[in-house]
Amino acid sequence: MPFFRLFSPYFATMLQQVILGLGLLIFTACDGPPQRNCKAFKTGAFSFTAVIEGKMKKTTFYRTSDMEVAYFEGKRDTSSVRWINDCEYVVKNKHPKNRAEEKAIHIKILNTSDSSYTFEYGLINDTQKFRGTAYKLH
Repeated sequence: MPFFRLFSPYFATMLQQVILGLGLLIFTACDGPPQRNCKAFKTGAFSFTAVIEGKMKKTTFYRTSDMEVAYFEGKRDTSSVRWINDCEYVVKNKHPKNRAEEKAIHIKILNTSDSSYTFEYGLINDTQKFRGTAYKLH
């Protein structure tokens, strides 16, 4: 009788345990899709910090369903807000001071937590995108 036949029940059991273990590992190791409770961030007061010219700069903004007022370095900007769906919207400056400020910005909420959301943003029709995190002010 060949040597491997003596241990075949053992190897079959071991193989079943390995397959079961790998299945459990894959099941528990994979996170589900990111949490996106975008409706909780459609309106309210928020802050966003970004590095601009090597310095940390903070913007505070207040958003209603159709308008956003932002405060940056003591200046106020008002933008219209147009929601595409629960997690994407477009902002457009209502009083642009130059051509760059005339361009609309597309914002997509990627995931949310209880008090913040991570988003991707960029000019409409521009392939360059940036990421940031906004924190809800209470």
